[in-house]
Amino acid sequence: MIPARSPRLLDVPFGMNRRHFLSHLAGAATLAAPATAFTNTILAQATDMRKRHKAAIMLWMGGGPSSIDIWDLKPGAPTGGPFKQIATSADGVAISEHMPLMAKQMHHMAVVRSMSTREADHMRGRYYMHTGYVPNPNIEHPSYGSVIAHELIDQVPQLEIPPFVSVGSGSVGPGFLGMTWAPFVVDSNGNVRNLDMGIDPDRLAQRMEMLATVEKKFISERRGGSAEDHMKVLDKTVKLMTSEQMKAFKVAQEPAEARERYGNTGFGRGCLMARRLVEAGVPFVEVDLGGWDNHAGIFNTLSNQKLPELDKAMSALVEDLADRGMLDDTVIMWMGEFGRTPNINGGGGRDHWARSWSVVVGGGGFKRGVAVGETSDDGKEVVSEPCTSQDLMASVLKALDVSLEITFTSKNGRPMKIANSGKVIKELFA
Repeated sequence: MIPARSPRLLDVPFGMNRRHFLSHLAGAATLAAPATAFTNTILAQATDMRKRHKAAIMLWMGGGPSSIDIWDLKPGAPTGGPFKQIATSADGVAISEHMPLMAKQMHHMAVVRSMSTREADHMRGRYYMHTGYVPNPNIEHPSYGSVIAHELIDQVPQLEIPPFVSVGSGSVGPGFLGMTWAPFVVDSNGNVRNLDMGIDPDRLAQRMEMLATVEKKFISERRGGSAEDHMKVLDKTVKLMTSEQMKAFKVAQEPAEARERYGNTGFGRGCLMARRLVEAGVPFVEVDLGGWDNHAGIFNTLSNQKLPELDKAMSALVEDLADRGMLDDTVIMWMGEFGRTPNINGGGGRDHWARSWSVVVGGGGFKRGVAVGETSDDGKEVVSEPCTSQDLMASVLKALDVSLEITFTSKNGRPMKIANSGKVIKELFA
């Protein structure tokens, strides 16, 4: 279980308690109605303050999405492919014709067209884009979800469910931060494998008490951090079994109209779940949409499968967060491990390409309705200042008001700067 922190509530002025305050209001009959309205306003604002917290949602496109066919088209170039670009609600920002719903939401988003990385292998690229570090056999670095959950957990002291949820597939893990900050993996229907143990609650409590006695003794013998992490995970799991907050995983409880807007797909349900989880207080949610490793037949796959599914769910998520007043506090990230080659291969596909590609961000403190960075006319090179994974991570943390001066200490005692000392992409901020 995540250690409880004291909630940050409004301070009560010294010498003035609630009863004293209300007695003054009651003493003046002519002020009764204004006082009631004032009190209701204060209570409503206090409730809103308790609900508000920073959060992030990562839309992970496993396989390496072809951003040259989605966010940074090259019409007329031999590398451009058959797709046309369309205008969007963001002045001067054009995207693929197969993203018409997102085109209406681009005034909320920003496209970074100047990503330039070196990791064009799936596993290495996935690790790098999730952590800001290249893989190192001597150390495991924490991912976005673990870092952000770790830094934002104090904002949600009432949270009983895990602070880092991965929907549809596992994410990169917590590294040296420990298993407390590991991703909690669920499918797009909110099912958690092995959560229902099927035994009487009293009997379960007795078993857990006996186990706790054994583990506390083991921990007291200082045999490493694994036992303590294991005990925390078990405590958290038992809490899950009875928490009302588990209802946030149940997207089937949403009205049919809402579910239809997101799309009856795993990714659509995952995006809807992400909104519900953020509302419940979860600081970080990752939603996986795989299937982007399109070495052959890419244009048919994108136009008939991947882009319609992405367009419907992503646009509904952005619109929903904006309509509910949550977008100012919630960062959305769209990315994969790399892009795909500007050159179209003999099989009508595109291969791995990390030199010049795009990601999309929005919400939080980001500037919106802009395209940042530029690639050459054929898409083969970044012609503006190139952006790295650590630069993007530093920018996301800034948009969430997380200090970039934080330094972690790995298990071997080595200091590790948050976001690998990445530079903030200044054009993403007003």
